Amino acid sequence: MPLSRAPRIAPSLLAADFARLGDEVTRVIDAGADWIHLDIMDNHYVPNLTMGPMICEALRPHTTAPIDVHLMVEPVDALVPQFAKAGANIMTFHPEASRHVDRTLSLIRDNGCLAGLVFNPATPLEWLDHVMDKIDVILIMSVNPGFGGQAFIPHSLVKLQQARQRIDAWRQQGGQPIALEIDGGVKVNNIAQIAAAGADTFVAGSAIFGQPDYQQVIDAMRAELARGPSIST
Repeated sequence: MPLSRAPRIAPSLLAADFARLGDEVTRVIDAGADWIHLDIMDNHYVPNLTMGPMICEALRPHTTAPIDVHLMVEPVDALVPQFAKAGANIMTFHPEASRHVDRTLSLIRDNGCLAGLVFNPATPLEWLDHVMDKIDVILIMSVNPGFGGQAFIPHSLVKLQQARQRIDAWRQQGGQPIALEIDGGVKVNNIAQIAAAGADTFVAGSAIFGQPDYQQVIDAMRAELARGPSIST
């Protein structure tokens, strides 16, 4: 699946109404979202338990939009083919949770999905040094993973800038396109600043699902992005 043109808004279903997930997916895509973001937590890598491949499979018929699966699980590899079969398009995981990062990235791609690494606030970007050729998405966590509704960590902007520099240098060497995603505390009032730091894909949970009019929020986010500096793709 090739990356669509940035910027991309990816609402996180972690903040949606779990009793109406299918309807929530339809509503948020109709409101202008680009991807659907699934936060997969195992109560092991992070202290929370959310959803598994069956939820992804149940949601797949509700949209043709890409399903972006963020695996906060340990170990990772066993779930990769299950989520691919369930209809995921993108899978990202935390390098600390894999015994062999290169192998896990290859496994995701071999199962027909885009692959990426997720970086917690305290995780160094040096994990990227030897696997850039297998990366389609870099996801920077602007909160510590495990729970929705947390406040944006300002230092994440520095990490975004550093990741953007790595991506731009890689592209100049002839490398493949790589999306730069941000997750945690993204809102209308900070999305332009986040984009200016280099992000092109924005995960937002409570900022969207916590409001009665999803389209109004997504339109406001896009208006802020349009007023800000041009975004690298």
